Amino acid sequence: MAINYETDTISAVATPFGTGAIGIIRMSGDKSFEICEKIFSKKLIPSKIMYGTITDEGEMIDEAVVLPYKAPTGYTGEDAVEIQCHGGINIVRKILQLTYKYGARPAEKGEFTKRAFLNGKMDLSKAEAVADVIHAKTTKFAVKSASNLAGKLSQKISEIYQLLFDLLSEIIAAVDFPEDVAEPEYSYLEEKLKDIIAEIEKVSAFSKSSDVLRQGVKVAIVGKPNVGKSSLFNVLLNFERAIVTDTAGTTRDAIREMLDIDGIPVTIIDTAGLRDETSADKIEIIGMDFTKKCIDESDAVLFLFDSQTGMTKEDEDILKLTDGKPVLKVATKFDLSGKTYGGSINISSVSGENIERLKTEIKNLVCENLDEETEFITNERQQNCLNKALESCKTALDGVLRQELQDLISIDVKTALLQLGEIKGELVTDDILNNIFDHFCIGK
Repeated sequence: MAINYETDTISAVATPFGTGAIGIIRMSGDKSFEICEKIFSKKLIPSKIMYGTITDEGEMIDEAVVLPYKAPTGYTGEDAVEIQCHGGINIVRKILQLTYKYGARPAEKGEFTKRAFLNGKMDLSKAEAVADVIHAKTTKFAVKSASNLAGKLSQKISEIYQLLFDLLSEIIAAVDFPEDVAEPEYSYLEEKLKDIIAEIEKVSAFSKSSDVLRQGVKVAIVGKPNVGKSSLFNVLLNFERAIVTDTAGTTRDAIREMLDIDGIPVTIIDTAGLRDETSADKIEIIGMDFTKKCIDESDAVLFLFDSQTGMTKEDEDILKLTDGKPVLKVATKFDLSGKTYGGSINISSVSGENIERLKTEIKNLVCENLDEETEFITNERQQNCLNKALESCKTALDGVLRQELQDLISIDVKTALLQLGEIKGELVTDDILNNIFDHFCIGK
């Protein structure tokens, strides 16, 4: 981002464009008050909610509520103004254009939060939590992300950072002033480093759970044509998303929809039925190729077979395509056959028999070895920093066990310290910042 943070005043719509009750235009920067007063009917009083009209050269545009914030009280730590107007798309656009007319420029993605970080209103882990809350696919992940926004991860990293800082200080003091300060005992260093390693591992232990809650998992529904894949797909979603007919081969493409199963975002994929290609037309063959790709890309598979016929040779051949994937065997059309099969979940998409049980089993399958009560939510960048810090601490511990020179041990301790500092944004490059905030929406 080529941004002049000292002089630019930025403006953007903070609510989705479209017809709605309220639209919000947000400004931040030194000229926010000046620009607003050129289009608002009243002189702004910091921290006072004000009601008036928005005009353009004497022509009334809309009634509005204005919230002015004097630095450093607002979200960004700068002078800032929020204009709340009626939510019609043309009204919102008109007021936004007026802010540009009188000196603001369009905000870039995540620029308001980036300014909040640069102005010391939040550390980088909290800023990233803002994006997680906005993009959360489930309520569970939103709640977990909100704990980071409140500072849970930041506080924990600060605690570990302080432990490392104190340890480094003791080593450096002895190295720099050997006549006045005695070297810490190696047994003491060993104990401290083991405690720090355990604390880092405690946070890192939740990385896989964090990834699942953030990104979700893909579950492909596969089986022969007309085995009930699309019917199950619709029942799981609780609405008619896929076409269902008695004609085999109706589904020609892969259809994807997200399902929230107890806080886990699960992308369910309805696929084309698999059968002998000699009896299929060209389009159906393409669909079957898509199905095979979906199996490869999925995290788990629901393998369906018709309970009326049981497992056939053709079913077994399809099941072999799922080798290496976690698989749930599902016997369909239980309402027609009344037959049950051991090792399978016997369902009816018509009566709803065992559908809730199936959802539970899907969750158990994709969440195996995951801690559902994830204490710390981390992203890929933070996990990389934690892993590097952990590696440096373990290297330092190896040096302690070999009783290396403490001056050399301090290098690894300092490296770990820098990695933890990067999580909070104390040492971070412009490229990293730009990559983080480019994933935000405009207006946040």
